[in-house]
Amino acid sequence: MKVATLRSFLSVHTWVGLIAGMALFIAFYAGAITVFSHELTGWQNARAVAPAADAQPMQAAQALVDKVIVTHPGAAEAFYLILPGEHGPEPALYWYEQGAGGNVAHHFRLAEDGSLRELPQRSGFVDFIYDLHFTAGLPRTFGTYLFGIVCILYGLALVSGVVIYAPVFLKDLFALRWGRNVKRLWQDAHNVVGMLSLPFHVIFAWSGAVLTLGVLLLAPFQFLVFNGKLMEVLESDFELAAHVAPAQRAAAALPVAELMARAQAASPGLAADSLSYHDYGDANARVEVYGHLDQQRLNRLAGVAMEAATGKVLRVVEPASMSPGMASLRGLQTLHFGDFAGAPVQWLYFLLGLGGAFLFYSGNLLWIEARRKRRQEVQPRRTQVMARLTLGVCLGCVAGVSALFIAARLLPEGHEPTLYYAVFGLTWLWAVVRPAARGASELLWLCAVLTALVPVAGLVGPAGLMAPWADPLVLAVDACALVLAWVYAAMARGVRRRALQGEPNSVWSLTKATAPQ
Repeated sequence: MKVATLRSFLSVHTWVGLIAGMALFIAFYAGAITVFSHELTGWQNARAVAPAADAQPMQAAQALVDKVIVTHPGAAEAFYLILPGEHGPEPALYWYEQGAGGNVAHHFRLAEDGSLRELPQRSGFVDFIYDLHFTAGLPRTFGTYLFGIVCILYGLALVSGVVIYAPVFLKDLFALRWGRNVKRLWQDAHNVVGMLSLPFHVIFAWSGAVLTLGVLLLAPFQFLVFNGKLMEVLESDFELAAHVAPAQRAAAALPVAELMARAQAASPGLAADSLSYHDYGDANARVEVYGHLDQQRLNRLAGVAMEAATGKVLRVVEPASMSPGMASLRGLQTLHFGDFAGAPVQWLYFLLGLGGAFLFYSGNLLWIEARRKRRQEVQPRRTQVMARLTLGVCLGCVAGVSALFIAARLLPEGHEPTLYYAVFGLTWLWAVVRPAARGASELLWLCAVLTALVPVAGLVGPAGLMAPWADPLVLAVDACALVLAWVYAAMARGVRRRALQGEPNSVWSLTKATAPQ
């Protein structure tokens, strides 16, 4: 390959990585944690007060539905019921009300005394970390579309990186050259992590773009191919049963427990976790039961559509009977979230997520070091700005996420966004006002301390202190937190050592050496 062509690919790889790198750091760091979203919901509730022995899950779900319909009759038009289980120990109900500024989301649960309580649409630290993965903490719609663009740039960075590294792929694949040249070591680590995890990064870039920009990608087909009728063509894929007009005649819906029994009879082995209702209490009411069904396929989503009043089964959709397009989309979602093959794949995705975060963090550090003026005491402003931005955004995310875990134990539900933004903002501000060489070490110590406090907060529960080994899930979270805290502390010591003993005339150095006269 010509040198000029290689330089062009290097320029593309560098600038695309810088533009998208910090957003992708947040996406990968938060994404590594969301792989265990169901388990973390259990971790948050591991020390919660146990429900009464006679409180059956289906009875609790039915009580929630009845309470919402009585209190908010408008919810009968359409609402979504989440059953107790992997999404949490309590049933939850979502209702989207048409308002002046668009749909207004309502999230309901039952209080301990049986009264209705309304929470933010997405409450709990697990939901917030999930939103971070797709939006980086930006407003949900804007952040999601922005991340779609970032995923496209991410794919471009992958292609250019492969072209750059391919000529020396076998020679330098496992080369980790230890020594005084720290930049070369970081370059080797960056290349090794990037190339060994390349297939997974291709999956993440592709699926991320489809999941965030899918609606926009359909727009050309909607207007140029299907003459505005694409949604009608896709209706059978996105809805189990076609919507019918209300009969304007009252008819009581079957209890949740009865609907669940009929759905499982129609689809043996279905592990249902949610129900979607339309026109509740009407003779034409419809209910769709969704869950998972293992059929030795990548996609496990299944559903049963029924008449809510009679329980008559209208349609059954299982992984083996899905249309090719919907099976591909659901399979892509499964690949993106690692929701297959159980714990081994979850841990693999967790490590890949952390490795991806390292990839983007190290890429920024390499760019900064590559532009160091070795004979110049004052470094270019662009490298100083990039160093501070990298520290503020990346370490602000790490510190903020650790603070979320602590708050999940010690603060009432609903304070997660405020706490994260406060920690992130203060961390970013500290990175801006402090010299990068000092700020890097200080902020890494902050991340280490906050992460080490997660096991301490994990000891706290409604009944008081509890041994960490009393719950295997709590013990696993505590162990991961302690390992990460040790990593951040080691990085803080390394950064401090580099600042005092490393090569001078760098944004990471506290020593200066001027050129000889």
